[in-house]
Amino acid sequence: MDKKTICLTLLASVLLFSSCRSHYQVAQIERTRIVVDSRYDGQPDQHAEEFLKPYKHVVDSIMGPVVGYSAKYMTVQRPEGTLSNLLADILVWAAKDYGETVDLGIYNIGGVRADLPKGVITYGDVLDIAPFENKIAFTTLSGEDLLKLFEEIASVGGEGLSGAVRMVIDGELRLRSVTVNGQLVDKNRDYRIVTIDYLLGGTDKMTTFKKGRNIKSPQDFGNNSRFIIMKYFREQMQQGRMVDAEIEGRIVAKDVTKEQLQEMVKRGVKVEQINMDAIEMKE
Repeated sequence: MDKKTICLTLLASVLLFSSCRSHYQVAQIERTRIVVDSRYDGQPDQHAEEFLKPYKHVVDSIMGPVVGYSAKYMTVQRPEGTLSNLLADILVWAAKDYGETVDLGIYNIGGVRADLPKGVITYGDVLDIAPFENKIAFTTLSGEDLLKLFEEIASVGGEGLSGAVRMVIDGELRLRSVTVNGQLVDKNRDYRIVTIDYLLGGTDKMTTFKKGRNIKSPQDFGNNSRFIIMKYFREQMQQGRMVDAEIEGRIVAKDVTKEQLQEMVKRGVKVEQINMDAIEMKE
């Protein structure tokens, strides 16, 4: 293409975009919030109900089956929460089905999209909690790399850790100390970890997962985390047990000032997820 042709092309482009330019300008912006809640249940739209009826029947038949019972309402929190504890423990529980013996489990809080209600738990409840196509995964990290991973977890205020871990962080979200199965992390040994495949790529600021070795990540549909959660719930139900979890001191933030607490929020820790029972404020 010669220079003349290039110039003509550029000129045509300028004229085209100039001709498409709108003469309208934004004079004012207003917004409003429309709350969709139970107030609309008092005057249901009969036509809409009839239209949705056949679909509702299908959805209810899928989402409605009971998979277990919960002893209490559970949620994910930082540094530590009941639901995040439970999900990490469930991954460890499932390891035996894959011929694995693991040292600890990690479940990312960002992957949990709903709370666990108290009482009856349905298929739909579990789907709300774990809606993504994340599969169970196993990886090995050196003790040195595991410490780096714990530092990354501390930097975001905590993640779901299994019962083998006891971690202390400070008000600046730095790792103070950590043990696995009651022992300090040995930099010279390997640790087997169960998690979800989404994290193996170093996502959710846990970049050290990319250093993992001897990875096992079965990709069959049945290995989805939601089905593993349901299997655990069903087993507990068959044994006459309710699903339960406690705050156990798996992650504790110590000597935290009010200013540091505010800084945590600025760094991305959601206010509604902060568990003050796991935070020791500095006097």
